[in-house]
Amino acid sequence: MLGLFACKTKPEKESTDVSKSETPNKPNIVMLFVDDYGWADIGYRNDVFSTPNLDQLKKDGLDFNRAYIPTPTCSPSRLSLLTGKEAVRLEMSRHIPTEKDFINADYNVWPTDPVKRPSRNYLPLNEVTYAEKLKEYGYYNHFIGKWHLGNGEYYPHNQGFDSVFGATDFGHPKSYYFPFFKDGGDPKRYFEKNKKGDYLTDVLTDNAVDFISTYNKAQPFMLSFWYYSVHGPSVGRKDLLKKYQEAGLKGKYAHHAAMVEAMDESVGRIRKALNDKGISDNTVFIVLSDQGGAYTNAPLSGGKKGGNTLGEGGARVPFMVYYPGVTKANTVTDTPVQSIDVFPTLVEIASGNTYNNKDIQGISLMPLLKGGQIAPRNLYFFRSYEDQYAAVISGDWKLIKYHSGKLQLFNITNDISEKNNLIGTNLEIETRLKTELAAWEKEAVPEY
Repeated sequence: MLGLFACKTKPEKESTDVSKSETPNKPNIVMLFVDDYGWADIGYRNDVFSTPNLDQLKKDGLDFNRAYIPTPTCSPSRLSLLTGKEAVRLEMSRHIPTEKDFINADYNVWPTDPVKRPSRNYLPLNEVTYAEKLKEYGYYNHFIGKWHLGNGEYYPHNQGFDSVFGATDFGHPKSYYFPFFKDGGDPKRYFEKNKKGDYLTDVLTDNAVDFISTYNKAQPFMLSFWYYSVHGPSVGRKDLLKKYQEAGLKGKYAHHAAMVEAMDESVGRIRKALNDKGISDNTVFIVLSDQGGAYTNAPLSGGKKGGNTLGEGGARVPFMVYYPGVTKANTVTDTPVQSIDVFPTLVEIASGNTYNNKDIQGISLMPLLKGGQIAPRNLYFFRSYEDQYAAVISGDWKLIKYHSGKLQLFNITNDISEKNNLIGTNLEIETRLKTELAAWEKEAVPEY
């Protein structure tokens, strides 16, 4: 049954943990979480886009070529990043809607969901976030941008963040030009000094740069910058929009390309601020996206919209890590990973010890950061909007499941565009993945 609760206290101690031994020269951490940024919307994969700063980050660090989101949609992706848990286990299988017609107390029901599964409207306060864990190891946590995990009492300052800028009740702005948001959620307190012509991505980046340049505490910091961009409405910065229109891009796609470049400029400004501060060599730099793009994700199939979000174009995202002195320059891994792995990785970076916690599903990626390997495992996916609802990845293979009984089986390595459905071709992997996905559903997906 659904657990209708909102506990406001944190557990005193988790079942397993790392030791609290001190590690000298703990690195600062900057994590940039981009919204609706497709795997193919980056210069080194698609020359439609100009992303010199992200291209340089790839050259400097480790590129996860097969990184995924367990529930690729706004709010659940944030829950998984914060907690290291598959969002469905916490009864969040969709984004938190702002439309009043969809909200019913602690849960919402999506009108077109074939099974009418309730989905939670907040991240419960008793869940332990990476900010709270890092605080145990002496970190100061600053949050910028899109929250989308509940309003009021569920805001970032109640989830381990010491300071906050730009968090609102909204999943996206009404415009990327000022005034940015509709009334509600008190966004004006952040933007009271802004004026007509100001661009939201630049304003949020200003705060990130200011935080870095003025930071004077003895303790290390973690900066979590969760962009509203490149989520719609697609409103490109005017100077960049002109560039793409003159290059022949049309309509909203030209706006999208301009938004991507503005975001890339933001990445460059933040890296420059770290360098100017003299701390770039002791700062871990992470960039990833919350789900696939709303436009074409070719050569991947599917995307944010259209009923195939568990396709590679919807669930597979850009993910890069630069850890000075640990990651090797210009390296790529094809090991499948998920955003739930970020939480234990951050704890290991902060503590200097391996993090083991049976209550989370993520694992530390530190072996991969160091050039090693992790044990093979299955990655599971679940969302609740349409017929397509669950999937499992095991190595090269992917099985996708639909409420209507339809099944798809793809070898992602040989068929990145998921064109050749191998269901019914007498492959042993089909039987195994059917069994394992059914067992995971029984164990992980709450009844209602």
